Amino acid sequence: MADARRAIREWAKQQSVDGNPLYLVALSGGGDSLALAWAAARELPTAGFRVGAIVVDHQLQAESAQVGHRAAELASEWGLSPVILKTVRVGKKGGPEEAARNARYEAFSEAIRESSAAGVLLAHTEDDQAETVLLGLARGSGPASLKGMAAQDGIYSRPFLRLSRATLRQALADAGIQWWEDPHNLDERYARVRVRTKILPLMEQEIGPGIPQALARTADLFRTDSEALEHLATELFARCVHKGPDGSLRVEASALEAEPTALSSRVLRMMVLGVGGSPPTYVHLGQMMALIHSWRGQSLATLGGANVERRDGVVHVWPTS
Repeated sequence: MADARRAIREWAKQQSVDGNPLYLVALSGGGDSLALAWAAARELPTAGFRVGAIVVDHQLQAESAQVGHRAAELASEWGLSPVILKTVRVGKKGGPEEAARNARYEAFSEAIRESSAAGVLLAHTEDDQAETVLLGLARGSGPASLKGMAAQDGIYSRPFLRLSRATLRQALADAGIQWWEDPHNLDERYARVRVRTKILPLMEQEIGPGIPQALARTADLFRTDSEALEHLATELFARCVHKGPDGSLRVEASALEAEPTALSSRVLRMMVLGVGGSPPTYVHLGQMMALIHSWRGQSLATLGGANVERRDGVVHVWPTS
């Protein structure tokens, strides 16, 4: 209980309290988010914040409406206000996990507009961070995934990233609060669940304890390095990349050739995103880097919503439509 409350106090010290800002706790009724709502209700008002809740019913389980209303009732009992309950329809694009996440974040955005909240508190834990890093490593996703989730990501905050799931469950048990276990958290059709229930326990059994903590530390280290590289790449982009009247982007190949791959590849990625393309894959980035370092007269390449071509020593990127 003390750890959970301390994490909220530490988060509050890093925020601006001008105008008695309102923050909404993303509340599902599960153990992590209930612990967040409980701790926030006790700590934030005394620190100069107002605290409410956004409860999202994904309609993915038969009891989801009942769970959502019970979570909303608890939040109101603890003094959270406003308590906003949103029912969403989860699509199929990107798979069930991504579709549910997209629907949830759309509901968060609506709740922020309706309440004029300054942001949303999310209950991701150290265990969630470890799972994210391990999945990113297995997928070869690079720094974008290995740096894990940020403690502060725009209007979204994660005060519990340094606390374990077990700590939060113990806090609720000590406070006499019952929580709901989402059946999806035990459904081994999902890769994250298999990592949680099989892979991480096996790693701790075979390698030793402390694997989630080590992976979370790895995320912190990757994030520090990645932010520095992104800053340098942004400066390089501003110096070398030019925009054409048709909205295309172009860069002299020679301007990137002498740069470290960590920077030049980021600049090329920024160019694709800058014309509305999708984040390039590892293979796509390799094709683009070949235009810089292994030019053999390659023809036009189309990748993720962007066309890429080298002409007269200049790399051009423009949207496919």
